[in-house]
Formats: sequence, structure tokens, C-alpha cells
Amino acid sequence: MIYKPETIAILGAGLVGSLLSILLAHRGYKVAIYERQADIRTENAGGGKSINLALSNRGWLPLTLAGLIDRVEDMIIPMKGRMMHDVSGELTFQHYGKEGQAINSISRSGLNAVMMDKAEEEGVEIHFRHQCIDIDLYKNTMRLNHEKGVKSISADMIIGADGAFSAVRTAIQKTDRFNYSQHYIPHGYKELRIPPDVSGEYQLDKNALHIWPRHSFMLIALPNKDVSFTVTLFLPFQGEVSFEKIRSDDDLSNLFNKYFPDTMALLGNSLYDDWITNPTSSLVTVKCYPWVCNKTMLIGDAAHAIVPFYGQGMNCGFEDCRIFNEILDKCDDNWNIALEKYQTQRKPDADAIADLALQNFVEMRDLVTDEAFLVRKQIETRLYELFPDKWIPQYSMVTFNEQMRYSEALANGKKQNAIMNKIMERKAIFRNWELLDFEDIVNQLR
Repeated sequence: MIYKPETIAILGAGLVGSLLSILLAHRGYKVAIYERQADIRTENAGGGKSINLALSNRGWLPLTLAGLIDRVEDMIIPMKGRMMHDVSGELTFQHYGKEGQAINSISRSGLNAVMMDKAEEEGVEIHFRHQCIDIDLYKNTMRLNHEKGVKSISADMIIGADGAFSAVRTAIQKTDRFNYSQHYIPHGYKELRIPPDVSGEYQLDKNALHIWPRHSFMLIALPNKDVSFTVTLFLPFQGEVSFEKIRSDDDLSNLFNKYFPDTMALLGNSLYDDWITNPTSSLVTVKCYPWVCNKTMLIGDAAHAIVPFYGQGMNCGFEDCRIFNEILDKCDDNWNIALEKYQTQRKPDADAIADLALQNFVEMRDLVTDEAFLVRKQIETRLYELFPDKWIPQYSMVTFNEQMRYSEALANGKKQNAIMNKIMERKAIFRNWELLDFEDIVNQLR
């Protein structure tokens, strides 16, 4: 039986909901978006979300398909690698990939505004301040609370793109045999800001993602177009060094003077102002299945929220949109087939990037300063240089190879990791790694 909806309602006008609406409008569908928050283009409605994000190849490709690249190109700042800051202020730079490869810092709200503009140009209706309070999954109706009261909306297809705490997913959770889990890590985060210097210039190298790794916690900084940096402190909620221990300006000063002394002059008084003004937010991983119930489906964080340590949350959500669009192409817009293919194909990749993101947190906060880790990375870099089609570092597979599935990158990474573990056990490997038989190492992948 061929099913093709005439009307589509998307819950959530965020990044994923806006992108999906554009792609569906391009296919000739009548699309309406219902957003709980106010319009970010006219009001401050960030909702405590991070200020800037890292856009990589997996996100770039769907934006290209949506016809947004011309608008987005001027919004990005390429970051070619990690700039590591140790406690003494010494700097170490680690390239992300090959020459010319970079991830891109971009304003969340700026990108979202551009996407909503594009969606409206394509005929998508966006209704703000509409909060979903109930969904009938079998009648395809929603009850929405808005400034004039409660109204009922019906649509042939309902799509939940309403984030990690999705109202659409909450409705599906009440159905039989729906699997759901959420896991909060012990760390939270708070965003701060490094302003421009007195001459209006960047105070740090703008083409790097700056990291202050301190084993069980860390600080990072991403550049903004206004010549500032968004600084994010990832810190445990409880413990000897934690958010609960910071109860005064003196506590805050002591923390930064001890662990991040080179940032004190960079942050200035904004450290104390931002600490009070900006929320302390938690970090959650959400996994669930199925993503489809009757004529309702989940996409983006509503289906698979992940922690931000691989910089793939937005990119993964955008890739959801691209994959679903490609499946519609292959199915000639028969949604009965497309919905099932979408969830069965995409679920393993969502689980894979969720696991990879948690793994990368350990690497970013701890391993990047470890001598064995650095030697290991040198060996892998040499392998990549010598055999670029056979040995690809896992970070490059995830970040720069947009045609490789996340699940494939995870599986390949496990094989490479097992080989590298044995190599790192060899005697004098720290001194003699350049004498390794690199071709023999690559041949072990077979």
C-alpha cells in the first residue's frame, strides 16, 4: 500500500526541524512547524542551549542539499585542530585531519535563523509559542497550548524534532514495547565568554578549538564572528573539584587560578558576571526505539540525544534529514516503506555516535596530555599519510568522511584500536616508533 501524506506537522523549529521542513518542502509537501519557544529572530529564546556549535562534513552536505551554503559560508570560522593549554600556559597544537581539513565554529542562533528564513521562503508555516500538551497517535491530532488558549491540530504525518525532552517521544513512550533509556553523566557545563582585546582583536588563535584538559574535567573555547570566544567549563556536579564547591567569587577565582591560570586575564570580570547569569546545565544521552509509531516519527535529539564531545549532535541530526530524504527518493515517496527503512537503517548509527561521544570525552579531558596517547597518535598519523585509503583515524572517519556510517566508523575504530594496543606494548616504542613496519600494521586490518 502506497502512503504519501498531504500535510506534515513538525514539532520543533530548531536546527533539525527547520532543515527537514526545507527538504520536505522541496519535495512538494505542505509543511507546518509548531515551536514551543518564541521566534529567536525577534526575541531572545535560546532556552539555555549552547551558543555555538561545530559544523563538520556530515552537516555540510545536508545544508548543501537544502540550498543554504551561500548563506552559511560567511558564518563559519574554520578550526584546523586542537590547541592544548597546560597548567603552565604551554601550548600544543594537534591537527584534526589532513591539510585543508577543519571543523567549523558557527552560531547556533544565527544558523537557526537563516534556516527558518529559508523554510518560510519555501512555503513552510512556522507557528511560535505553541506548546504540545497531548498527541493522539492514532488519530494524528495534537493539542497545542498557545497565547489564545488550547487548539487541536491534525496532520497526515507528525514528526517530532523537538529535542532531548521531546513531547512527541513522551507520547510514544506510553505505547506498548517502546524501549527508552536516558543516562546523565556526572558532569555539567557552564558557558562563559572571552571578549575581544582592547584593540578589538581575538585574544586566542581563532582557527583552533582550544582545550584546557585537566583529567577529570576541562575547559574549551570556540571562536565567534564577533571576535569573542565562547568558553565552556565541563565540571562534575559533586566532588572535590565540582560545581557544588563554588559558592563565592573567591571559590571561582581559586578554581581558575589553580587549574586555568592563563584564562584569568582573558576572561576578566566577565568570568564572575557570566557565572551568575548563565545556567549550569546537565548532559544526557537518550536512546529509544522504535522511532516510528503509526503516522508519527522521531528525528534528531528526540530520537537520540548525545553528549557534545564529538561535536556531532547537530551534524548527526542533519544527517538524519539527509538519509530520510534519500530513502524517500529510493521509495518514490512511499512513506510506509520509507519510515521503516529510516528507523532500521539509522538506529545503529545513532547508537554508535552516542558511544563514540562518551569515549571522546575521556580523550579530550585526559588522554590528550598523556605521552603514550601522543605517541599513539603520531603512529596513526604516519599510517594515514602512508596508506590514506586503508588506515583512517577514527576521528577522521567520523568528522570528515560523510559517506561512512557512524556504525562503520565505530567498528573500524575498534579493529584499529586492538592493533594499536599490541603495538604500544612493544619495548622502547616511545623511542623507536618511527622504525615500525607500517605496511605490516596496515595488513593486519584484513
